[in-house]
Amino acid sequence: MSSPDLASRVRSGDRATLARAITLIESKRVDHRKAAHQLVQELLPQTGRAIRVGITGAPGVGKSLTIDTLGTHLTAKGHKVAVLAVDPSSTRTGGSILGDKTRMARLASDPNAFVRPSPSSGTLGGVAAKTRETMLICEAAGYDVVLVETVGIGQSETAVADMTDFFLALMLPGAGDELQGIKKGLVELSDMIAVNKADGDNLKRANAAAAEYRAALHILNPRSPNWAPPVISYSALTETGIDELWAQVLAHREALTQSGELAARRREQQVKWMWAMLEDRMFARLRSDAALRAKLPQIEEAVADGRLSATLAVEEIATALGV
Repeated sequence: MSSPDLASRVRSGDRATLARAITLIESKRVDHRKAAHQLVQELLPQTGRAIRVGITGAPGVGKSLTIDTLGTHLTAKGHKVAVLAVDPSSTRTGGSILGDKTRMARLASDPNAFVRPSPSSGTLGGVAAKTRETMLICEAAGYDVVLVETVGIGQSETAVADMTDFFLALMLPGAGDELQGIKKGLVELSDMIAVNKADGDNLKRANAAAAEYRAALHILNPRSPNWAPPVISYSALTETGIDELWAQVLAHREALTQSGELAARRREQQVKWMWAMLEDRMFARLRSDAALRAKLPQIEEAVADGRLSATLAVEEIATALGV
């Protein structure tokens, strides 16, 4: 199918074509990459209108259940929700389980939702290498809310903050490390902290944890001069506090839109995306240059044996690439 035809069917909201387009975006084949670039360019005028929310948190905090509950809540209100869920890839085999659809049972079967699990493939920040393009494809297909779930395993979360409008950090109550949980870099990127599992016997602990985070936030610099990150407690299981959570996302969007910061942030993200794509292109060239690939094992061995410094090795590789 040609790029214009594929773009037309994506715009019509055809789910099978959307899945096919995302597979094309994620492909590493050279011919597929060219077709993917053309497709994104074709669809660019239909992008940019969705609310983009990044969601992070440690494993076990309830990211998938939160997204399932929030997404179902939004589709009931008439929204079309796309979920880009990034699964951690094995450093040994490169494989991923891609089990997010089983953890988001309601959304996976919701006709107004689209759940796409993708392997992180070792990408820093726990965001799949092609998540930005995938997000644009989903927006062009008519999805007005895009939720990006990160791996949340302690890597830099800058990548997801640099592609979303609202960055939500989920926390656990009663873990005994509420203040330790305030990772300065993470919180300075966050637009809100939400303490999950505020139900049953956990309710008191969740509210106490939220109070601790609230107090700690006063000594940190917020991400935006136009928004003071709130701290809320909620329960993805009982759906308590989900309304408030989404109300804060909308309030943040309103505040940043009125100040002009949202448009400025989107512009900045586009430029960062360009540089990230350039880095990917350089690495792709490194992998595709047969002569250089043949030399790399010798260079690596020389560095490992201490016969060649890492600095000189980089210079040698860069020179071979003509950089």
